[in-house]
Amino acid sequence: MAEEKTTIKKEKKVSKKEAGEKELKKPKKSAPKKEAPKEPEEEKIEDAIQEEDAEKKEKLGRPGFLQAVGRRKSAIARVRVLKNGSGKATVNGKDIKEYFGSDFLVEIAFGALNNVSQLKKLDVSAKVEGGGKKGQAEAIRLGTARALLELNPVFRKNLRKVGYLTRDPRVKERKKPGLKKARRAPQWSKR
Repeated sequence: MAEEKTTIKKEKKVSKKEAGEKELKKPKKSAPKKEAPKEPEEEKIEDAIQEEDAEKKEKLGRPGFLQAVGRRKSAIARVRVLKNGSGKATVNGKDIKEYFGSDFLVEIAFGALNNVSQLKKLDVSAKVEGGGKKGQAEAIRLGTARALLELNPVFRKNLRKVGYLTRDPRVKERKKPGLKKARRAPQWSKR
């Protein structure tokens, strides 16, 4: 009986093909449609847009400036380094020594420039937000180091060796529920 069932199934398959059932065919691909020729007015508009874009790019990336971003903890520093400068540095519109107050933080911020002996040759302007003063100083250091790389890739070896090109990933850990701080648990008494 098993043999009869298999032969019947095979016959049914053959009979469908013989019956002339058509298999589905894939549709033929047609050539891509050609675009209509542009009118002269549209071309003028496109030219004007391209000119505006070129002007914007010139304004954003002024020649002689190198831009970079540095981050540390929650501080973000947008640093601009001016080629052919005199060693002047400003942070948020103030002189760097006036802004930070202590020489220790100024030394941290100027660390990358001191390392490659460019302190008196370049001007630095930074806009910093967030974090504390030390985090801001370290963010400026990272930003200036990245800008110096754009100026001269030869500086990479010295800056990498000292660690000025590495973004410090340590940030404040979040507070956990049931604890007083991130890890500080409430006082517990055994008895």
